[in-house]
Amino acid sequence: MENIRTLPWSQRRVEVAKALISLAILISLAVLTNWLTRLSPKALEYPLWAVAVGLGANLVLRTVGVWEKVKQAFRAELFLKVGLVLLGAGVNFTQVMSVGAKGVVQALIMVIAVFLFTWWLGGVFKLDGKLRAVMSAAVAICGVSAAIAATGAVLARKEHLAYVTALVIITALPLMILMPYAALALGLSPEWAGAWFGGNIDTTAAVVGAGAIHSEVAMKIASIVKMSQNALIGVAAFLLATYWVIVVEKKPEERPDARVIWERFPKFVLGFIVTSILASLGVFGKAQLADINALRNWAFTLAFVSIGLQLSFGEFKKMGAGPVAVYLVATVFNTVLALGVAAVIFGGLLGF
Repeated sequence: MENIRTLPWSQRRVEVAKALISLAILISLAVLTNWLTRLSPKALEYPLWAVAVGLGANLVLRTVGVWEKVKQAFRAELFLKVGLVLLGAGVNFTQVMSVGAKGVVQALIMVIAVFLFTWWLGGVFKLDGKLRAVMSAAVAICGVSAAIAATGAVLARKEHLAYVTALVIITALPLMILMPYAALALGLSPEWAGAWFGGNIDTTAAVVGAGAIHSEVAMKIASIVKMSQNALIGVAAFLLATYWVIVVEKKPEERPDARVIWERFPKFVLGFIVTSILASLGVFGKAQLADINALRNWAFTLAFVSIGLQLSFGEFKKMGAGPVAVYLVATVFNTVLALGVAAVIFGGLLGF
């Protein structure tokens, strides 16, 4: 969208009005989600209602042709980052460090194994090289954010990013709903379940949602494990860009600058750590922690509603069978591997 400050005053007022209407729609849907959650059985947690409400509103807004005009406030990533920073207030820093060490080990195993498997499978299906890179990063690391980083690293087309983004969302939503109940049916501990969610589901929002459906402990573990993977975005983007320039494009004199790591690093991870340190030092009282927890739930609700609102059904009409098959098979591989790795590292299978 054009910078609003450069627009004539009359048009500027129109843009401000559209933004306010967009925000009003989003807040109204979040309030509706909260109301439905309180009325529904406990098994139907707020992430499920939020996504369902968002999808319903999405269909209505697109059907009447106003979605493009009122999409300004549908900012899932922004609300998610706010919620994750606030989540740090409910996690003791000692716990973050102990879980984080395990999370880093799991992240390294999962990212390397899943990336290589998806890259290999994409070659078998003869996908475009840049699409393979974007898809491999998305499945292996953290969905849309990693796909965006990979797109910049290899200069992929925006169509590649759109395809992968659509696949990430359409697979993450069912996993967010099914995996918590699968974990309960399998009798997994909250720590094991959370590590499974965090190591497998491709969007941080859906990871938090799955954890929230299962338990508070699972949500915290899942978030920390996922953030361990998120922290590798910058490194992965740097290595991918280096490989692309030197090996694929054969331009060894144009080795990427190390600043790519910082540019791609998810800054909200630092916010989570800072908030956790402050909470661990006793900076927040009980009443303040309760308020922060309430704000966190509202931020996550706005994020989940936005996910439903942002889903583009039309993107799937543009896809061939190859990318869909690669993504689904890679997701199954990721799911099974994450369950096993989480069992070893967080489930105490081998005494860890």
